[in-house]
Amino acid sequence: MELGRRAAPAKLNLALDILGPRPDGYHEMRMVMHTVSLCDWVSLQEEGEGFSLETEGGFCLPPGKKTMEQQAAESFFQAVGRPMPGLAVRLEKRIPAYAGLGGGSADVAALLRLMREAYAPGMPLPELERIGGLTGSDVPFCVRGGACLAEGRGEVLTDLPPLPPCWIVVCKPDFGVPTPELFARVDGIGFRDRPDTGGMIRALEAGDLAAVASRLRNVFEEVLPPSCGEVFRIKERLLVLGAMNAAMSGSGPAVFGIFQSRDTAAEAAEALKARYAQTFLAEPAGRL
Repeated sequence: MELGRRAAPAKLNLALDILGPRPDGYHEMRMVMHTVSLCDWVSLQEEGEGFSLETEGGFCLPPGKKTMEQQAAESFFQAVGRPMPGLAVRLEKRIPAYAGLGGGSADVAALLRLMREAYAPGMPLPELERIGGLTGSDVPFCVRGGACLAEGRGEVLTDLPPLPPCWIVVCKPDFGVPTPELFARVDGIGFRDRPDTGGMIRALEAGDLAAVASRLRNVFEEVLPPSCGEVFRIKERLLVLGAMNAAMSGSGPAVFGIFQSRDTAAEAAEALKARYAQTFLAEPAGRL
């Protein structure tokens, strides 16, 4: 039985600050996050027994390996107090993996929204976000979408006004950055250039795109290893191609640039795609 198909939008970090380690082993974060139109698609069916996950192209994960999606499904049905039926999930992937764009968290969030519609339509959104937080720190934001100040591990959310109309070019170089390695490099660092998060929030509240762009900042850029120099070359290239500003998203290595003009953004995306296959033209996306 087909239960539905939902978009799973990627997220960008307009501002990312790390305030320090927490007693629970995580880090205290302060981020301004925004969903964008670049997305995966998640389909859900009720069939058979157990839980299966398939990605576009026919790849199936080995039996017995619990994915984030399965963990989220088990947490969801535990919360609603009923046994989990047989579920088959299919992912149509477009968001680059291991990029700092929250693709895995977005997929989990879309699955949670599908299960809520099918099995618990009266569940309050904060409860769905809480369930998502059991699987990953970015999942609560991906459940909500739009623009938010994210604090704590990333699960404490405050709604913000969305970006003014603009165009965004997202570009991922052909390598990944292990998030745990970057967090390990963070401890004991005195960051030179922290985000003006308050200023970013005020710029969004004023609908001032130029002020938002001028405050793009990600402290992870200060602890990138030398092997990740391509991140800074992409940032420079985006600026040359007409971006108002550019920054790395999350723990990278994907980089995004904000553009006022669709034509300029489209030309920049085409120019970058000649070297970086995983280059995308996107727009801001609202609440889900």
